[in-house]
Amino acid sequence: MKLTSKGRYAVMALADLANFNKTGPVPLRDISIRQGISLFYLEQIFLKLKKHNIVQSTRGSGGGYVLFKNADDLKLSEIFSAVDEKVKTINCKRESKKGCNGKASKCITHNLWDELELHINTFFNQKKLSDLVSKKDTQIR
Repeated sequence: MKLTSKGRYAVMALADLANFNKTGPVPLRDISIRQGISLFYLEQIFLKLKKHNIVQSTRGSGGGYVLFKNADDLKLSEIFSAVDEKVKTINCKRESKKGCNGKASKCITHNLWDELELHINTFFNQKKLSDLVSKKDTQIR
């Protein structure tokens, strides 16, 4: 399965934003420090998130980002889509007659990986950003 740091960092940054934007816009620098993500990388991610109306920005002192949508309405799959992240477990296209191994038929385990991909994408489509924010981290003692 391929899920790059871009998708993971987008979700982390938006969860941070949802936690801290209750008092106003959150500067990317603050998210960068709290989450340990490069500010330059966050700027690239937030440009895409802004383009897809997931966040909006405010300029000036006291500026930063706020969520465009409520965290209860924002699916993790929407975040992945906004940053061009695709969760794939197979290399071939589902509708292709040619297999992922370049041969005329699909590999023997193709259906297994295809089914896993459906489960993963269904999971991300059902999870909302608020699911991450409302849960408190618990430690095993």
